[in-house]
Amino acid sequence: MRTSSSTHGRGRRTAKNPVAAVAVMAIGAALLTGCGGDEGKGGGAADGGQITLRIGTFGSFGYDDATGAKLYAEYTKAHPNIKIEESNVADAQKYWDTLKLRLSRASGLADIQALEVGYIAEATGPAMADKWADLGTLGGADLGAFLDWKVKQATTGDGKVIGLGTDIGPMAICYNKDLFAKAGLPTDRTEVAKLWAGDWAKFIQTGEAYKKSAPEGTSFHDSASGLFNAVISSEPVQYANAKGELDYENSPGVKKAWETAVSAATGGLTAKLRQFDEKGTWNAAFKNAKFATVACPSWMTGIIKEQAGPENQGKWDIAAPPVAGNWGGSFLAVPKSGKHTKEAAELAAWLTAPAQHAKVFGVNGNIPSSKDTLSSPAVQGAKLPYFGDTPVGKIYSEAAAGITPAPISRWDGQVKTFLTDNGILDIEQRGTDPAKAWENVRKLVADKIDK
Repeated sequence: MRTSSSTHGRGRRTAKNPVAAVAVMAIGAALLTGCGGDEGKGGGAADGGQITLRIGTFGSFGYDDATGAKLYAEYTKAHPNIKIEESNVADAQKYWDTLKLRLSRASGLADIQALEVGYIAEATGPAMADKWADLGTLGGADLGAFLDWKVKQATTGDGKVIGLGTDIGPMAICYNKDLFAKAGLPTDRTEVAKLWAGDWAKFIQTGEAYKKSAPEGTSFHDSASGLFNAVISSEPVQYANAKGELDYENSPGVKKAWETAVSAATGGLTAKLRQFDEKGTWNAAFKNAKFATVACPSWMTGIIKEQAGPENQGKWDIAAPPVAGNWGGSFLAVPKSGKHTKEAAELAAWLTAPAQHAKVFGVNGNIPSSKDTLSSPAVQGAKLPYFGDTPVGKIYSEAAAGITPAPISRWDGQVKTFLTDNGILDIEQRGTDPAKAWENVRKLVADKIDK
């Protein structure tokens, strides 16, 4: 799930959309006080007393009782002594920065904290590994149900599993059929996919064709930063080398993603939007049909549904991407310092079990990270009403089968933020020279990151 302007994800997972039941929606308040410091006041579950389990998330995980799969209501009905509260923010980077501060103080943490894949290497690293409960031994999760690489990502050097996989982020391209038709482009998803099959350069060429006949006030793509994330997600080498060391300057994947995004930004192919911006400008652009395409990991379908609204139902479709990739995906973790780690671990295990993965996918489109659920008829044959007859399950499960995770470093999420928010966004919105923008990113990395 991912995500923020730079990461869910959703990371997600994701972040995804900024709507969640019982969520604290004011960003500042949520970041400073949303999780509080009084988790679980009152009696414990062991003695039958009422307890409150707080979950800290970013984006849209699809658990809530308002627009999600109503998993909280289901769980509390079966466990009447437990109350669940979710504190949610849109921006995964701000969420992570605040979470790191709270971890260092062992204060203000939720009982369950979502972790985006861009930060999982840091969370499992030497400085943080001992701050999490081992979910391989606590809570009863079936680790064998998850994709092997998903478990490996959340495993510390000494073998503890600190996070249970929620979703993964196989890529597609979502496109507005009405805008494509008005621009003289095909609207059938198979024909659309042929326009850019196998090469992100063809995606740029399609954007140039759209621009020539674009409906007034519209752009081909929403965000150059979003395009960067899509391209890098399809690359076998991203920010880290094979040893897990940060090496973005020598990465062919970063080079390709940067050049593709810069081409879109300088060529006038984007709406110059910052994804998940706090003012809601990006959200409003969905509703007002201001762009024709958006890089579309599975968790993005829930955002389109929420932000484009009922008036645009049936206008969006999903096509295969130029190159398969994985953007985002998240985990649920339990801080060791919590008062109710056992109950929190049990809830985390339940929320991430295959049965619940299937329920979330059916409502929110988040592709599950459990093996059996991915291959189940429920996912393979799934359609989302908002997208009409689009074979959503088939498209994303086929994309998921092609995922080969790239090596990750503890700094991937931060470097991605610098590249997108402080590099590409400056080119896109302020006209900064690409060479100068790249140098600005290099200086930020050198100044902020101690490798």
